[in-house]
Amino acid sequence: MDKDKKLQELFENDPLGLLNIKPSTSPTRNEDERLVASFQEINDFYEKNKRAPEQGGGLQEHQLYSRLKSLRENPTKVEILNVYDKYGLLRYEKKEINSLDDILNDDPLGLLGDDSQGLFDLKHVTPSDIERAEADFVARRKPCKGFDKYESLFKEVQNDLSTEKRKLVAFKQENLRPGDFYVHNGVLLLLEDVEFEEAVQEFKSGRRVRKDGRTRVIFENGTESNMLYLSLYKALLANGRAVTKSSEFVTYEFAETFSAVSDVDEEAGFIYILKSKSEKPEIQAIPNLFKIGFSKISVEERVKDARNEPTYLMADVRIVMAYKCYNMNPQKFELLIHSFFGAACLNVDVFGKDGKRYTPREWFVAPLDIIERAIHLIISGEIVKYRYDPLGEEIVIR
Repeated sequence: MDKDKKLQELFENDPLGLLNIKPSTSPTRNEDERLVASFQEINDFYEKNKRAPEQGGGLQEHQLYSRLKSLRENPTKVEILNVYDKYGLLRYEKKEINSLDDILNDDPLGLLGDDSQGLFDLKHVTPSDIERAEADFVARRKPCKGFDKYESLFKEVQNDLSTEKRKLVAFKQENLRPGDFYVHNGVLLLLEDVEFEEAVQEFKSGRRVRKDGRTRVIFENGTESNMLYLSLYKALLANGRAVTKSSEFVTYEFAETFSAVSDVDEEAGFIYILKSKSEKPEIQAIPNLFKIGFSKISVEERVKDARNEPTYLMADVRIVMAYKCYNMNPQKFELLIHSFFGAACLNVDVFGKDGKRYTPREWFVAPLDIIERAIHLIISGEIVKYRYDPLGEEIVIR
């Protein structure tokens, strides 16, 4: 028996009518129609309850809440449903989560506001760990009153960073001062004030004075915190950067505070001028190319591995000159140099051994005698009276 006959017998031998296909009584929906119908259920819920479905409101409401949340996060579906969104359920502001504080503040159900269940009761940790955890918890941010007077400052700092009038530098404890700006987890902040308190602690090795206190920290997103000074210090030390002062301000402050050397002055390090030994034609073709920098250790020690460091153009260097300095703030010095010779800064990309691209910023195209004179003007504090003209290759009065 061939296949056609077998199929014919199967169709004819169907006493229960299982193979009879009944025509559909309702039209078939396409994908968009099903999407609109599913959203209409959310609209129906809003019309009945005068609110959007919420999390934790029962099984059916939770399903509608999850559906609405999924729709909001899909731009394509939002575009299709906009015409049906008569209650504005798809329009919402997506919250940015950049830190632990953002997570704690994003708590619509108030799960983190009540500690009656012992969520923040820590076990198997030392008392100092508990104190730190409690301090961090108390430091939750809140909206900043009068933020409008700070907003322009944050914009000015961001603009200075983009134009390199300010820079991000490694954070150290001595950097943490009221009135200065810092970046933590990508968020710019201002340490406006600190109410210092001193507490004496007894240890087996002796008594120690612990300096701490409540701060007022303003964040560029319009919030503020009264976290403890040491909590802020530890947070920045773990994942933060300090923002230098504006080069214009540093120039004048440097001139006012830098004075002649005396017996009580502290040796700070060395200002150095280097010449590249690179064999690359594009580097050798640049006349009067020098690196000006600062080192806390001897210059010989600092440059001994120059051929492996992008900041030295991945090549050995020749030490042209070195100046021992006292009471020098290296960050301010480097900022002054960059400000003074900014128009003569070499713009070149260098690839390190890790394959990453680097742009060294301490190489300048200027005659050696001009560089020497500029360094002496910085040390004497007279740099504020002059500027460098790269076209004429000369130092001129401002």
